[in-house]
Amino acid sequence: MRLRALAAEGLLTATRLYLVRHGQVADGHTDIYNGHNDVALSAAGLRQCEALAAHLRQTPLTGIYSSDLTRTRQGADIIAQGRSLTVAEIPAFREINFGVWEGLSFREIMERYPEELQQRFNDLANFRIPGGESLQDLHDRVMPKLAELLQCHAGQAFLVVAHAGINRVILSQAMGLHLQYIFHLDQAYAGLNIIDYYPDLAVVRLLNGIFYPSPDKSGDQENRPLH
Repeated sequence: MRLRALAAEGLLTATRLYLVRHGQVADGHTDIYNGHNDVALSAAGLRQCEALAAHLRQTPLTGIYSSDLTRTRQGADIIAQGRSLTVAEIPAFREINFGVWEGLSFREIMERYPEELQQRFNDLANFRIPGGESLQDLHDRVMPKLAELLQCHAGQAFLVVAHAGINRVILSQAMGLHLQYIFHLDQAYAGLNIIDYYPDLAVVRLLNGIFYPSPDKSGDQENRPLH
């Protein structure tokens, strides 16, 4: 496409999204599917966000956003320090609603809801967790709001601190991946993704970049697929 060629030649200005996952959550919650549960960051999670903030210190931003859950707002506030920007909370960027599974570990879900879990394995994109959301529901909640931000910040750079599920949906859309395959994308605590949006395509410049020492890279339950 001609627009692709123009982008490659640097003749089009991209709208750049810095997409961040929140840091490690408070001790005692790392094996739990938190979803809409509001938990804070652990000391390690705060350090992870501080390291990312240091990496981004010289990066110009025209807006900083988070979900309305504490774990993302804390990270966004750290990144906003020293900038003349106020973090705006966007409820649409909450993590997927795990419904009756919220607050449970994967083992507990397997024991209490084996049939429902198998149904989810069979149709990862469309199965709606009892009392919660499907990945398609999540997509339909997130993408219209992202489109608004992209229009608002056209030709500029902005940052969103969100959740593993949210980030995977956004990245999948940018990469043309079906929702069935979103767990092929890793999202570590305080991981950074960079996406450039042009009129006819999105280009993922960085996927799951980590800017803190390896001991804090340990995964968590919500970052693992439910299969």
